[in-house]
Amino acid sequence: MLGFGGGPSAIPLFQQEVVKKYKWMSEDDFGDTLALANTMPGPLATKMAGYIGYRVNGLAGCVLALVATVIPTVLLMIIFLGVLQQYKDLDWVSGMSDAVVPVVGVMLAILTLDFLKKSGDSLGWFRAVIYVAISVVLMEVLNVHPAILILAILIIVLIPFNRLGGTK
Repeated sequence: MLGFGGGPSAIPLFQQEVVKKYKWMSEDDFGDTLALANTMPGPLATKMAGYIGYRVNGLAGCVLALVATVIPTVLLMIIFLGVLQQYKDLDWVSGMSDAVVPVVGVMLAILTLDFLKKSGDSLGWFRAVIYVAISVVLMEVLNVHPAILILAILIIVLIPFNRLGGTK
């Protein structure tokens, strides 16, 4: 409820609770869920909560997770934005808002390093670094949307190599 920085700031909390504490998903399943959730429109935390709730307890779990994620956040947002608007010109309030950005950046960096370590372990470090470099160039330099990149990877993985003229 009090996670500043939007959906990305909640990802480490989701990972901690879902993978490590309750063991509802493996690290790989969580990574796949996160990747797919990032490609779809809408708030990331809501999509993650809905899917995880569905996976744990079907439609009832999905609805409960969505209500538990959305309602408290909306209520607190209305209250906090009203207070923030009232005191936005105070130095300590603007400083507090500015200080949140690096914290979210560190949380995302730690999550990224965890995924990079897992990729290095499963693919080998050379392939993992090459894939990361190619992804960075495609997304940041050539402005390829992550959803297109993920779709291309899925197509490459799902089409057997021998159909492309190679041998297995």
